[in-house]
Amino acid sequence: MEEKAVKLFQDKNLVFIATVMKDGSPQLTPVWANYEDDHILINTAEGRIKHKNILHDPRVAVSVVAKDNPLDMVTIRGKVVQVIPDYDYKHADKLTLQYMGHDHYPFKRKDEKRIILKIKPELTFVLPELKMNED
Repeated sequence: MEEKAVKLFQDKNLVFIATVMKDGSPQLTPVWANYEDDHILINTAEGRIKHKNILHDPRVAVSVVAKDNPLDMVTIRGKVVQVIPDYDYKHADKLTLQYMGHDHYPFKRKDEKRIILKIKPELTFVLPELKMNED
């Protein structure tokens, strides 16, 4: 993946994942994510709509947008190649540190099981560097 995309995944930038519903319609969710070992890693909970959707169609689109400049963004198409249990919250804690500066994921719910959607990027769209008009 291009260096600009990797850099956007290393900061506190919001990521959006689009999945395909059973009826073929798109579904979009803002998430936390990181990039590691040539894959995008998105943490979610078992049974959420994005998890259900990728079980019947692993194709996804992911967009990451710079927090200080929404025109600085990258969109990636790819496939979920693996669903990894994160029952010990290690990945959730890692993302909590990246996004919130805290050591532990603060939103634990009783009986919730965290998982990681491991996405292999197939096509990356990088926009040229654009800045917001300061007028």
